[in-house]
Amino acid sequence: MILRGAEADDAQAIARLVNPVIRETTITFTTREKTAQDVADDIAAKRDLGHGILVAEDAGAVLGVASYGQFRPGPGYARTAEHSITLAVDARGRGVGRMLMQALEDHARATGMHAMIAAVSGENPGGVAFHERLGYARVAVLPQVGWKFGRWLDLVLLQKQL
Repeated sequence: MILRGAEADDAQAIARLVNPVIRETTITFTTREKTAQDVADDIAAKRDLGHGILVAEDAGAVLGVASYGQFRPGPGYARTAEHSITLAVDARGRGVGRMLMQALEDHARATGMHAMIAAVSGENPGGVAFHERLGYARVAVLPQVGWKFGRWLDLVLLQKQL
């Protein structure tokens, strides 16, 4: 398995990875599936800003994608990032997520980021536990801030100083 920067050629594979999560779960509150062009545009935008977007690949198949961007707009947040990570179902529990996150944190650290935020659905206890194992501390629960599948969802915020 290799970890590398995402390329425009990865856009279709990344869309195939994230769209079932968007369509079928409350892991993300997003409801609009991504086209390959959406993903390619996101890759280009992150590159232009110097933010990381990485893929884990094995035998030509994308097993996971992780990225970060500035937590909130404005210069006061320029050194705080929020990340996203999505793994293929068969990649979970194999250390792929840990490797992606370590590489993503290294990238963020090298660009001057000081803190990394994880915003995890309250209905994703595995995602919360994953981040806690990586040293993220639970700093807040925002009750009923997401809406998907006809119901309100909580958001758990976790933070790690880089």
